[in-house]
Amino acid sequence: MTRKLRKILPFAPPLMAAVAVAAVFAFGWALESRLNAAIPANADIAVPSGAPLSQIAAAVRNQAKLPLAPRKFVALAKLSPANGLLRAGKYRFQKGDTARTIILAMARGQNTIPEKFTIVEGKNFREIINALQTDPRFKNSAAKMNEADILKKLGAAESNMEGLLLPETYFFNAGADNFSILREAHKRMRDTLAKAWQNRAPNLPLQTPYEALTLASIVEKETGLPDERPRIAAVFVNRLRRGMRLQTDPSVIYGLGEKFDGNLTRAHLKADNPYNTYTRAGLPPTPIAMPGADAIHAALNPPESDEFYFVATGDGGHYFSKTLREHNNAVNKYQRRRRK
Repeated sequence: MTRKLRKILPFAPPLMAAVAVAAVFAFGWALESRLNAAIPANADIAVPSGAPLSQIAAAVRNQAKLPLAPRKFVALAKLSPANGLLRAGKYRFQKGDTARTIILAMARGQNTIPEKFTIVEGKNFREIINALQTDPRFKNSAAKMNEADILKKLGAAESNMEGLLLPETYFFNAGADNFSILREAHKRMRDTLAKAWQNRAPNLPLQTPYEALTLASIVEKETGLPDERPRIAAVFVNRLRRGMRLQTDPSVIYGLGEKFDGNLTRAHLKADNPYNTYTRAGLPPTPIAMPGADAIHAALNPPESDEFYFVATGDGGHYFSKTLREHNNAVNKYQRRRRK
């Protein structure tokens, strides 16, 4: 008789003791048998955020075909060191993985399949925060925070979130806090901008990294062609040096906000506001979108150029001009083409 059983049954007759020992071994054998129940094939299991243990057990049974009743899986999970506290996420298991393996992996956050969230170049903060808040894969802690709250929690000195997130693809586990994406994207933008500012060309008409970020956001919105970004940046740098107004439509559109219906009119270009670069000289007060690393590099390292104008050609690219006369001819040419 074991010491534990002697303590429980100090005066038990030999037959009772033998029965107790047999019961302990039988329970242990049944427990071990259930823990060793294995899945028949490779399988992915999705555990949504906030799912109760019963739902997780059902997912393991239905999605991985574990030959174990959900109630027994629940009991095993509660008896495990995790005490039934299994994490949300998407998991990948291999043929032959057991209930024990699955429970421990879900308790430790192992065997997870990374999810992706992409911040696209040129998107603005309103679009990004809306995508984060409506994505069911996230725990939505950002839902109750306004822009000022987010800036404060990030430790950002700026008064506006525009331009402060680096466009990239970010990886996370399902059920992660959506604020974690904001934190990582903000850190990467801060690091990227600091490095680019250190390696900038000399004698730029930009006084601070934030001004560079603002110019980069305009470059990002003006063209989707990578090889055009440096030329676009050079045009705006030339204009800033000469004191010319930037006259960039994307900045005007940003200033209109949700009132913009897709049709930019002459009235819009004449209506003064801080983002109207037709009525005001210099850069707008903040970035107008999230610029990518390439647009930042272009803004801080523009090529030598004597071009001051460009116009869209209608095929995704632009025609660049050195003089106003040449530019007006190009405008007439390509506007006529678009009207045909």
